[in-house]
Amino acid sequence: MDFNFLNNRMSKKLQIAIKTSLLAGEKILDIYYSDQFEAEMKKDGSPLTRADKASHNTVVRELSKLGIPILSEEGAKIDYSTRKKWSKFWLIDPLDGTKEFIKKNGEFTVNIALVENQIPILGVVYTPVTKELYFAEKDFGSFKIKSIEKFDELSLKQAITLSESSSPKNYTIVVSRSHLNKETTDYITEKKQMFNEILLKQFGSSLKICKVAEGKAHCYPRLGPTMEWDTAAAHAVVKYSGKRLFNFNTNDELIYNKESLLNPFFVTE
Repeated sequence: MDFNFLNNRMSKKLQIAIKTSLLAGEKILDIYYSDQFEAEMKKDGSPLTRADKASHNTVVRELSKLGIPILSEEGAKIDYSTRKKWSKFWLIDPLDGTKEFIKKNGEFTVNIALVENQIPILGVVYTPVTKELYFAEKDFGSFKIKSIEKFDELSLKQAITLSESSSPKNYTIVVSRSHLNKETTDYITEKKQMFNEILLKQFGSSLKICKVAEGKAHCYPRLGPTMEWDTAAAHAVVKYSGKRLFNFNTNDELIYNKESLLNPFFVTE
């Protein structure tokens, strides 16, 4: 991939989002390797660690410089009466996959999306442990860097265009490491009746969506609860790779900044 092509066509917002994800990743790793997680439980029963808070503070500090509203999982709850007036806003999950963080399996991400008129137009998904970076933008494309140390010419030269990725020979489904319910099992059973052989791969966080985007799997069914910040960044990655993330019941593309921030069941393919 030609650096000048990427650098010249990549928007300033995308550059800042990538740099911000790397800074947040550094904060997360400092705590990850210290083992001082200071985990607590939120009202919904999900865990919250010192790393979630540190990443949130970093992302909000950097993105606030652009003057665009920010909605973060770990930020203050913003009433819909205020949010519905936003035509454009940042939607972030500072540490997606906190359970994987606590398990220390490395499969957690920093998710940063820019949403305009309820559609993600930019997305960055960064995996601090492996340094994998997925990034995408409307009218630009979807890309992956296998290992990024910093945002520079050398790193960008390693970018892979995800729209050119091919799928595995055998039909492959990605599923969650932490959430596998009856609805998902039934979906897999139906697919087994359609294909001679099914391969299952497990990943944590938004990596499941990204694996479909890069051709490592054919689909990812999420027939369970997720929030908008869980999916928006990876939704952009898969969308601008030429694939889809859609409502399981209606077949419509997922939208964002709804009155309820809960996503419907969805499938990525």
